[in-house]
Amino acid sequence: MPVISVIVPVYNGKKTIKGCLDSIFKQNFSDFEVIVVNDGSTDGTTKILKQYKNKIKIINQENRGASAARNRGEQDCSAPFVIFWDADITAKPLMLEKMYQALKKNSQTAYAYSAFKFGFKTFNLWPFDSEKLKKMPYIHTTSLIRHETFPGFDEKLKRFQDWDLFLTMAEKGFTGHFIPEVLFTVKTRGTMSAWLPKFIFKLPWQSKKVKDYKLAENIIKEKHNL
Repeated sequence: MPVISVIVPVYNGKKTIKGCLDSIFKQNFSDFEVIVVNDGSTDGTTKILKQYKNKIKIINQENRGASAARNRGEQDCSAPFVIFWDADITAKPLMLEKMYQALKKNSQTAYAYSAFKFGFKTFNLWPFDSEKLKKMPYIHTTSLIRHETFPGFDEKLKRFQDWDLFLTMAEKGFTGHFIPEVLFTVKTRGTMSAWLPKFIFKLPWQSKKVKDYKLAENIIKEKHNL
């Protein structure tokens, strides 16, 4: 049985999936399995995945969204640790090893997360703080999680699935360990990731993106009574 299950949800990711998978197989830590959930891709992603068929398990499904894809992959994972590695992410070779060692040394924590880059923007983040987490989504989905503590993603949510996940875990008493180092990069304009700079919210006019962002934020706040 592998130590870590790496679950990669992908939808129309032909521009990023090869770099993502190559990054996984360049990890110093090698005791892992890779499960790729192809969420109804129509852009040639399937053809690229076939190049890795001897290294990965491929699950094909109709397009159901990122959360459903992640949950589907989790159903087939067999390791005591799981990481949801988005298809637009490339990581430093030491990422899995550092996250795994952090959880070994901090047995009371349920997951390990790190600083990261989103295109040109660096998110340095902070040590785990449940009160700060209630105010803002600052922990990325790509964190190493003890499988036994994973509650599943809410498939009804279109945004802030990561925020919802870690709020749900916090409500169950689970905490995270922060690694103060940039361990991965999210490629901008990926299909599974989005980020809006702060200045957008200060503009006198409100774009559809900002309105959608605030609506999604309110859904999370109502769900968790924030």
